[in-house]
Amino acid sequence: MDVLVEVERSGLVESRHRGVLVHVDPAGEVDWSIGDPTTVIFPRSANKPIQALAMLEAGLPLDGAELAIATSSHHGEVFQLEVVRAVLARAGLDESALQTPASWPDSPHEHARVIREGGGKAPILMDCSGKHAAMLLTCVGQGWSTHDYLDPGHPLQQRVTEVFTRETGGPPAVVGVDGCGAPLLATSVLGLAQAIGHIATGGTAESRRLVDAITAHPTHVSGTRSTERHFITAMPGAIAKTAAESTMVVGWPDGSALVGKVEDGGARALTVAMARAVEVLGGPSVLPEPRPVVLGGGRPVGEIRPAF
Repeated sequence: MDVLVEVERSGLVESRHRGVLVHVDPAGEVDWSIGDPTTVIFPRSANKPIQALAMLEAGLPLDGAELAIATSSHHGEVFQLEVVRAVLARAGLDESALQTPASWPDSPHEHARVIREGGGKAPILMDCSGKHAAMLLTCVGQGWSTHDYLDPGHPLQQRVTEVFTRETGGPPAVVGVDGCGAPLLATSVLGLAQAIGHIATGGTAESRRLVDAITAHPTHVSGTRSTERHFITAMPGAIAKTAAESTMVVGWPDGSALVGKVEDGGARALTVAMARAVEVLGGPSVLPEPRPVVLGGGRPVGEIRPAF
């Protein structure tokens, strides 16, 4: 993989982050890349728009904030948890039906809040609980069992695999297990870009609902302090999603899309690389403030900068 980001301290580059960046045009063809577009990755939560599309096609009756939370890696903020509970209530279920591992909120601010309130780890606090609530609601609507909804052979997961295969242009390269316990489908960086670009056009009734939900409710997709929120609001009409192990996708209404993967999983490099790529492609400046800096003695002595 190629160097995407350098970390400079006091005039010396002390670290480098390698990875892959791929941009596809509205036809799904590569028109700009750094690194090998055919590199196979686990998209992790960047698969959530594809999973949500599969659920919508299976009859998931959600729109707006409730649909946005189904695509989320939420931060455990109070307003987000209320929406997750509302989705479960639609299914006639409560938090005990969730098979997400008991977790603290992703956000350190919300983690601290839970502790102050005397709470502890809980399945609903896991950042994928919105997706799981939507999975459960889909199962109830279809008359599918809910106790085994994460089994790769379950009708829900088979439907997700079918849609994933269609949207990425081929069957999963590997089927693993995601951090939340759901089946994790691997594809190439190119395949992921093509899928996100296709969804971002809103060309079907289901994808239109999905795009509308994400763009109207960016804080439900991740959080009030998140990279996704900043990218989505800075580029009206675009959808964006970050994922564990330093992957991010952006899709535009014309069907073009950008995917970035930092090989070492270093989150500090991802936003810098993706923001620079958007600029190279002619887009606006989307790097959030404050910009990443390297500190020495509590003051800036260097920077985390793109290498392209």
